[in-house]
Amino acid sequence: MKTILIKNPLLIAKMDDAGTEFTGGHILIDEGKIKSIGPESLDVHADQVIDATGMVITPGFINTHHHLYQSLTRNIPLMQNQPLFSWLTNHYEVWRELTTEAVASSTQTGLLELMRSGVTTSSDHLYLFPSQASAELIDIEIEAAKELRFRFQPTRGSMSLGKSRGGLPPDDVVQTEDEIQKDTERLVAKYHDESDGAMTRISLAPCSPFSVTLQLMKQTAHYARDNQLQIHTHLAETLDEEKFCLEGFGKRPVDLMDSLDWLSSNSWYAHTVHLSDSEIKLMGDRGVGISHCPSCNMRLGSGIARIKELLKTGVNVSLGVDGSASNDSGDMLLEMRNALLISRLREQEFWLTARDVLRMATRGGAAVLGRNDIGELSVGKQADLAMFNMQGLSQTGSLADPLASLVFTTRSQALDYLIIQGRVVLEEGISPLDEGELVAHHNRLAEEMLRHASDRTGINFMKTEVE
Repeated sequence: MKTILIKNPLLIAKMDDAGTEFTGGHILIDEGKIKSIGPESLDVHADQVIDATGMVITPGFINTHHHLYQSLTRNIPLMQNQPLFSWLTNHYEVWRELTTEAVASSTQTGLLELMRSGVTTSSDHLYLFPSQASAELIDIEIEAAKELRFRFQPTRGSMSLGKSRGGLPPDDVVQTEDEIQKDTERLVAKYHDESDGAMTRISLAPCSPFSVTLQLMKQTAHYARDNQLQIHTHLAETLDEEKFCLEGFGKRPVDLMDSLDWLSSNSWYAHTVHLSDSEIKLMGDRGVGISHCPSCNMRLGSGIARIKELLKTGVNVSLGVDGSASNDSGDMLLEMRNALLISRLREQEFWLTARDVLRMATRGGAAVLGRNDIGELSVGKQADLAMFNMQGLSQTGSLADPLASLVFTTRSQALDYLIIQGRVVLEEGISPLDEGELVAHHNRLAEEMLRHASDRTGINFMKTEVE
């Protein structure tokens, strides 16, 4: 690996325990790790020298909740104005058309979009396995991420409760508990890497209480604990979910998770919008993690998560852009801005600051994924960096606080450098792939899925529910 010397930045935000920030100085990268960092200049030989004049440098952002395949189903008219349950049931009819080719294309499309907003590590939650697609879709995702040299922690998602057994998804996209367990064991043996700086790790993620059996939830929790894996699912996203759990199980969602051995330090949950004070305290006591998805929560009208209270109780809070059918964007900077702004719709004591959400996007993400080798710019940590030139039109007049400017302002251009494990993987936002070909191929697959779903079901997906 090349040595890289970065010099003269406008600002470096280490995101260490002390919240260290400084102007000028250097970062020296060697063997994929940070070898030296500080506010003083450094005169050493390096294979590559990057002049970071005018740039803000942060740890690479960490996205902890996504459904990459959903970039194929953005902005479908019928689902534009629907809440979660009807949004899901209608989307399932399109997702039933998912193919192996579509998973490969959507993974690269979604990851490249994340990378351009400063993301160096992402999870993904792929939980449906249509009968016409390969049974090894997680492998397809992993290989697509490797081509981009992207740090990836996919979850082996799962659904086992089809419509015929009282669940929401169609029967032809779910699997049996035995199929799920066998594939989980195969993936862990083949890909999971616990070493420092691992580029691929596997986590486990049953989809939700309304698409999996209680048996699968318990089985997943016990297997993960025995094998030191992280576990993930959706939780307390909507009041419909709360009603479903109360009517079906006699418990609120958090109580249900507790009864299934899921409230533990290796678990993290997406959304957690509808929580009581006692549930927040319990989650803090158990050291669980949260993936806050503000754009999706607004898009589906789910509500405003109580993030300030969760942080105060010791819950590890991170950020997730969520699937591109419930966000329609995969931009982490936009997610940070929305996290900041939606908190301001509450009383002032619950407002988040720019540095709160930046910490959620870095240190919070690392904690949620069970890692201490990323999310911070310190000696010995992985050299995952995002570098943003602040001299553009969108940042004009905002440089009294350059770091906060990343959150408060919007950007009309991609970041300038993205470094993962000491390698420059993006420079001036230029894709390592043939982007024109990728976009054209992706759009063709999306159009085919929608057309096939329409022909099969007779549903007019092009008509909005509310005219």
